[in-house]
Parts: sequence; structure tokens; C-alpha cells
Amino acid sequence: MAQHGFRIDDPYSGEIVAERGFLGAGEVEGVVARAARAQRAWARTPVQERAALCERFCQALEEDGERVATEITRQMGKPLAQARGEVKTALARARHMISIAPEALADEPLPAVPGFTRFVRHEPVGVVLDISAWNYPLLISVNVVVPAVLAGDAVLVKHAQRTALCGEAFERTFARAGAPEGLVSAVQADHAVCAQIIARPEIGFVSFTGSVRGGREIYREVSKRFIDAGLELGGKDPAYVAPDADLDHAVANLVDGAFYNAGQSCCGIERIYVHRSLYDRFVEGALAEVRKLRMGNPLQPSITLGPMAQPGAPEKLEAQVEEARAKGGRVLCGGKAVSVGGKGRFFDPCLIADATHQMHGLMVEESFGPIVGVAKVADDDEAVRLMNDSPYGLTAAIWTRDQERAFRIGAQIETGTFFMNRCDYLDPALPWTGVKDSGKGNSLSRYGFLSLTRRKSFHLRTQT
Repeated sequence: MAQHGFRIDDPYSGEIVAERGFLGAGEVEGVVARAARAQRAWARTPVQERAALCERFCQALEEDGERVATEITRQMGKPLAQARGEVKTALARARHMISIAPEALADEPLPAVPGFTRFVRHEPVGVVLDISAWNYPLLISVNVVVPAVLAGDAVLVKHAQRTALCGEAFERTFARAGAPEGLVSAVQADHAVCAQIIARPEIGFVSFTGSVRGGREIYREVSKRFIDAGLELGGKDPAYVAPDADLDHAVANLVDGAFYNAGQSCCGIERIYVHRSLYDRFVEGALAEVRKLRMGNPLQPSITLGPMAQPGAPEKLEAQVEEARAKGGRVLCGGKAVSVGGKGRFFDPCLIADATHQMHGLMVEESFGPIVGVAKVADDDEAVRLMNDSPYGLTAAIWTRDQERAFRIGAQIETGTFFMNRCDYLDPALPWTGVKDSGKGNSLSRYGFLSLTRRKSFHLRTQT
């Protein structure tokens, strides 16, 4: 295709799903100015009116749900059942944020002082640039777009090239809901034009989901201005199966948490530590579960593992498998790039036992695919030490019947979210956040509104 555009290929069939062009450098000012005009008017509307628009957006997305789910599958390979589930989860998150917006965005009065009225107001930041990722193309964007509109902001959705149609879905469904022109707009931009957008004075906040390298690039651009950025940059999420765990529950949950969406999840389980008393039984049970996964055409209802979205992913995963094998890991299944019926860039789901942190790719670096290492640990202290031995800190999980054990271990783990007896899940009532190289900032919950608004203090003398 021409230099200033791109194509989206179906990772199963290889067919071209769509072709799109990039925003030109000369078009940036007009696009951002249009969003700013819409935002200035929108900021004057009451929260109840903003909430009503967002509920109409939800209704429009429900009506468009099958189209959007199919487009997700065609663009990045997620099984259609999982893509339909993503639509439902996006709606649930949006509706939670709608439900808490009036209270979260209300003025905050201070204790009464005779002769004064004092309160804090949450004012919109202006235009929000949402640079979104392809692996959960609705969920990652809905975390930002709906709260921003509720807060009184306009949004430019710069979706990943792989899932550009999902950015357009947000613009289309908000337009059908009656949003003012320019309030939610999809843009496609290369790195240079993204930097140009960030430099515009109308931009009040940047949300980025992607690689650590990409996050550093975004933060460098943001640092040139006095605005902030929210960065979700990935994970190497650990799980610990304690000696008192419900083993069957742990096996089923952890295999699902590691292989759902072909392991292409920032908060998916990538390394598992099992107490030595349960280790052999866990490995046996996990292997049986992994072998139940079915690769193939992701539009077919029987398929539970789709192709890899990005062309280079299988090669990277093969290198991690070979390093682990060379250092003593037992590759129990899978571990190779494969096709199904001559189609698709699949990676045969891989379980590796007897893993150690000498296997750097498998147990320390992010994998982002259908592969997981399992390591034996002697006690809770060893589990904590190994769980923290990572540059990432997005989520971590423990399987135990003892809540006090979960409290004690959770307090020691360097992570944004700590789970007990579950994983790979976002509760919209809790802030979604990371530490270390997993990034900074919050989305979802009432805390998610903080980065999308500015605090203004009102200090009014009522008596002289």
C-alpha cells in the first residue's frame, strides 16, 4: 500500500480486512480544533446529560454488537465467542462508570467555617488522546473513552493499526447516540503525527496502552508539556498455588487465565509457582486442561484458541521455548508455530514444567502468548521472592483457602492488583493500575476520573 496508509490482514485467513490512511501532519490542527470546540460546549452540560449520552452509546453498541465482535475476530484473531464476551464486558464497565459518575464528579464540600464557602470542583482537562492497544480493543478503550465523556472531555481515539476498525466503532456508536460532532473521533496516526497531536495545547491528558518502549516514547513527548499520561505497559503476572489450595479450582482457573485470548493479555498469567506438596498433581492436571484447547477458524464456535495477532509473535515464543528447554525446562506440550489446515499463524499452546528464573524469556520477560512456565517452591517466602523477581507489576494471584495467608502475601507483592482464587479479571469498581514497568496512573473506579479532570478550589468569603 501507499506510504501513508496500512492494511489490516486477517491472522487466520490472510485476507485483507480493511485499508486505512494516516492522518497527515497538515490535518492535525483541524482535527484537534474540532474536538476542542465540541469539548468546550460539552463541558457546560450537566453530568446527568453526559450520563444519558453514554447510556445511549451503550444501547448503540449493543445493537452493533455482532458487527463489532466479528470485526474484532477478523482483525486480531480472537475466537468469536470471546469477542462477543468482550462486547458484553465493555458494556458492563461503561454502565458501572455511568452509575458512579454523578457522585464521583460532584463538588466536594469542606467542613463549614463561619463566613466562608469552600469546595473542590472536578473540571474536565479538555481533549483526551487515547492511544489504545489491539489485544482487548474494546475494553482498553472503554476504560478511557466513557469516563472522559462523563467528565466533560472530548476524546481522540488513536487505535492500534491492527484494530483500527474498533476506534471507528467508538466514533460511530457515539455519533448514533447523538454525540456532538467531534466529541469522540477516531484517528490513525504514525509516531511523528502522534507527537504532533500531543504537542497541541488543547490536549489535556494522554492514555497509552502498549509496550514499555512505547510508554517511554509517549512520556518523553508528554514531558515537554505540563500534562500527564496514564501508561499501561504490560505484565509478567505470577500466580502462587499454596499448599492449602483447592487444586481442581486452581488448575482450571490458571489454565484459563494463561491461555484465554491466546495468552495475549497484559494481566494474563505468565508464570505459576506451586507448593512442592501439590506440584506433580498440578502439572498433571494443567497438562490435561491445556490439551483441551482447540485451534482453528476463530469464527467457529468450537474454537477456544485463535491465531496470534502479530506476525512476529510465534518466532519470539519459539525462542523462549528453546531457551527454557536448553536450561532444563520440561516442554510438556506445544511450543511451535503451526497452521491449521494450512491457515493461520498459530502457536501450539505450551506448558513448561520445572521452570526457573534462569529461563529469562519464559519467567522474567513478557511472553504475550499461549505459553506458561510452572515452578516448584518450598514455601510462601520462596513464592514471594520469585513473584517479585520481575520488572513488571500489574497483577498477581494466590490460590488458598486461608484469607489471612492472602492478606499477608498480598502485602508483600509488588503489584497493582492482588487476587485470591481468581485471575485475569478487572473489577470496574477497583482502580486498574500498575507499578514498576507496568506503568502509572489509574483507570476505572472513581479514581479513574482523577486523571481526566482537574481539581479547582473555591474559597469564597461570604461575610466581610
